Amino acid sequence: MRRHVKWGALVVLAGLGVIAGIFLSASSASPTHAQVKRVTITVVAREWSFKLSRRSVPAGTTVIFKVVNRGKIGHNFVIAGKKTRILPPGKSATLIVKFTRKTRFVYVCSVPGHAKLGMKGTFAVGVALPPPPPKTTTTTPTTTKPVGTANTTVTVNMVEYSFQLSQATIPSGQVTFVIKNAGAEVHNFDINGVHSGALLAPGATETWTVALPAGQYLYTCDVPFHVDRGMTGTFQVTP
Repeated sequence: MRRHVKWGALVVLAGLGVIAGIFLSASSASPTHAQVKRVTITVVAREWSFKLSRRSVPAGTTVIFKVVNRGKIGHNFVIAGKKTRILPPGKSATLIVKFTRKTRFVYVCSVPGHAKLGMKGTFAVGVALPPPPPKTTTTTPTTTKPVGTANTTVTVNMVEYSFQLSQATIPSGQVTFVIKNAGAEVHNFDINGVHSGALLAPGATETWTVALPAGQYLYTCDVPFHVDRGMTGTFQVTP
């Protein structure tokens, strides 16, 4: 009788050992099959570019994009069919995207005109990033036109949506432009082919000097659609 009891106890213990082994093997295997890949990537938006802390991840990664606008006008961030709201200067937002397939995704700012000015790029998932474009050497054409000896100061007032210059005819020579943004939006003063001024927040000013030979000059605001609304004009430089 005692022998049967002993054998029964051994059978029970062996069964419990098998069950424990099954549970242990299952629990030890589960982390390898259920690993969650999460990566945080910072995205800094400016005029007219994005800077990502990294631009590639393995397939199966969930990416937390922390987007901050360090520019002077509103921007957003769009990738893989998801997008942030348009962020005012200094504001931030978080975008969470799970990338399951190997491919390259294009990211852009969808504010009209911003992608065309450079706010776009490629994000690689499980594949290599495309090679950078070849560097091209550009030379600035030199003018053979003589520059006069005058020294002139021209004030430029920027509002929505026009420029107000203190004079439209300027003698050839060194011309100093004193520029103020008196409007409620960001603007800049760009003498096409000569000098592009900085994007100025409302109330901001800047001053710069250029040498201008005789001729007619076109000036514009580079902020998208401001030219269409009237922020353009010409001035004449006399010999």
